[in-house]
Amino acid sequence: MNRVAFDLFGIEIYWYALIIVFGIVVAMWLSTREGIRANLKPDDVTDFMLVGLPVAFIGARLYYVLFDLEPYLADPIQILNIRSGGLAIYGGLIAGGIWLYFFCRRNFISTWTFLDIAAPSVLLAQGIGRWGNFMNQEAFGANTTRQFLESLHLPKFIIDNMEIDGIYRQPTFLYESLWNVLGFIVLIILRKKNGFLKQGEVALSYVIWYSFGRFFIEGMRTDSLYLFGELRVSQLLSALLFVGAWALLIWRRKKVTNLKPYNRSYGKDQFII
Repeated sequence: MNRVAFDLFGIEIYWYALIIVFGIVVAMWLSTREGIRANLKPDDVTDFMLVGLPVAFIGARLYYVLFDLEPYLADPIQILNIRSGGLAIYGGLIAGGIWLYFFCRRNFISTWTFLDIAAPSVLLAQGIGRWGNFMNQEAFGANTTRQFLESLHLPKFIIDNMEIDGIYRQPTFLYESLWNVLGFIVLIILRKKNGFLKQGEVALSYVIWYSFGRFFIEGMRTDSLYLFGELRVSQLLSALLFVGAWALLIWRRKKVTNLKPYNRSYGKDQFII
């Protein structure tokens, strides 16, 4: 499949970019709707994204460059060449999370509130975004056969595009996309059960869900970033996040006495852990 969607004044616009933008728009729309239910201002999400989006892209790029540093030391200008690829979702989430903390402090919004509102939508956007990897023929797994792909009952266009350099590959982009979309559905169901989750636990459930799936799917990929030897950066970070999120969830349940339930109506309030 052609990775170029169309030309705009001589500039090639990639499907990857269009799909990423679509995922962001969907996430903003859903988060804004939920934010209104939680008594936030309609433009709180938009105000956050005005700075948060470029910050997240910078973080995603720096994360990728940091763990694949050698080629960029040889040609530093390529750090700015994001059209050649090289964005890491974990870097974007870390950078966006740092900005979120300062944004919420400045606007007197509970950070946990904003995270609970945004988390399911972010997971859905990640699921959508993986189809950009599909169009670029990246984020794929080990060699496989067409017969195996057909046994998964995949549409023909997916099977055809998984033939890369004459070899069929595991569609790990699809595995993660489906995992993320399923996680979005699970989080939405849990979030709608008033009183089932406490404040902040939608966000922590997101971390648990995503890191668990990413750990195993990352192990199947052949284009991972490595810390040293065979230690994959994303697998290590996924393991730390999974354990850390569970530990924080349990600790908050036991130690935080004023922990409120997520009931779509706590909006702006005091900062609590």
